Amino acid sequence: MPGLGSFEWIQYVVETATGWVGLAIIFVYSFLIAFALPGVSEVVLAAPLNLGLPEWLKLTLIIFVSGVGKAAGSLLAFHIGQEAKESGIIIDALRRSRFDVIEWSEKNTVKIAQKWGYLGMALALCVPFFPDTISIYAFAVLEEDYAKFALASFVGSVGRLLVTLFLVGSTVMLI
Repeated sequence: MPGLGSFEWIQYVVETATGWVGLAIIFVYSFLIAFALPGVSEVVLAAPLNLGLPEWLKLTLIIFVSGVGKAAGSLLAFHIGQEAKESGIIIDALRRSRFDVIEWSEKNTVKIAQKWGYLGMALALCVPFFPDTISIYAFAVLEEDYAKFALASFVGSVGRLLVTLFLVGSTVMLI
């Protein structure tokens, strides 16, 4: 098991989650990854769960619970983003980070948000294996409607997991 000093242990817990409690673990992980945890959300697809359900239904539950968790977590990020617009603390911290998140978001995410709005947010969140926390915060600073933000986050999260399943399935079929 990975060390407790890093966030890897949380990913390990998700990857080994079983039973119905595993769905709660997936929800919490997805909630946290939306606004605080580094990493990617696709790891939820690796949860064995062992629910006694057909594989398609198990995957449907994982995707739905993860989407709801990410939507809930994105609302917290959205609230923080709204506060950041007024205080500027997060923007200043992002400017000082070793990754120039502000420059990246201004070049890409801001363009998408301005052109496509919430649809653009959902599409940006569909990109697999990219930390979606960056996109969520970038959109949180630009947008203003909590319900539309949560819906776009849910749709993007579900889309991301479906794209991942498609890519993994396509890769397996090629082997």
